[in-house]
Amino acid sequence: MNTQIKACFKKEIMAFTRTKRFFILLCVFVGLAIFDPLMIRGTSAIMEAVSDIDTLGELLGEMTSYASNGVASLVSDLALAGMIVFILLIGSFAGGEQKKRSIIIPRTSGLQNKAYLLPKFIVYPVAAFVLCMLAVLSAAVLSAEIFAENDLIISQIFAAGAILGVHFMMYICFHLCIGTATGKAGMSAAICIGALILIPGIFALMSMGTDGNLIAYNPFALNMMALDAVHDMPETGEVTVTVIIAFALMFVCYLLALFAQNAKKIDNKGNEILI
Repeated sequence: MNTQIKACFKKEIMAFTRTKRFFILLCVFVGLAIFDPLMIRGTSAIMEAVSDIDTLGELLGEMTSYASNGVASLVSDLALAGMIVFILLIGSFAGGEQKKRSIIIPRTSGLQNKAYLLPKFIVYPVAAFVLCMLAVLSAAVLSAEIFAENDLIISQIFAAGAILGVHFMMYICFHLCIGTATGKAGMSAAICIGALILIPGIFALMSMGTDGNLIAYNPFALNMMALDAVHDMPETGEVTVTVIIAFALMFVCYLLALFAQNAKKIDNKGNEILI
């Protein structure tokens, strides 16, 4: 089993890097980390230029002149656009290979389900976490240099990156669970992207008329918690418990995927085997 797990780890890492998917994601994440602060700073400069004739322009210029706004813009864009790109790019690793029957030979040669699944639930979530941290830190460094007011606090920046990384890990695990359990990566991607878009709106509606925005202890609001951390660090207890709940959901996703693999019978019929 240990030999199989090592071999599958190597296979997943090589497939992720040699197909250039990891480097595409790296370019997307770093590109957003550069673009968002520059865009916010450019907006600030325009607003400052018209401040003499427009009081609203002066107010908006002051609001966008803080470095935290550049990082917050990145966190917001990564939580949606970055997540969608990540989910779509790893589709072939989240059940797509089953549709192509490329695991038939390994299975018939004795590949265990745990060895097949465990590397997936480690390699891709960890890669997402690392990319999030890299992007947030890059945006923070750039924002500190180009904005007039550097209000960034390093501990909050690391916290925002880590919370956003856990947010990514959770949704990637959802994608891997549904995709590997059903063998339908496209359906899994559609479900996860739909949830990513709809759930924040649902919580926003639920919070109307209440004192809070339903962020605390809500793993599906980790992206909003990361956004808040850029400006004002949430309570440590709330963050800790929410992250623990998110990791518990990830573990449940792994167990469900493993159960599905053990329960279903792979269809080995067909004239063509794709390796």
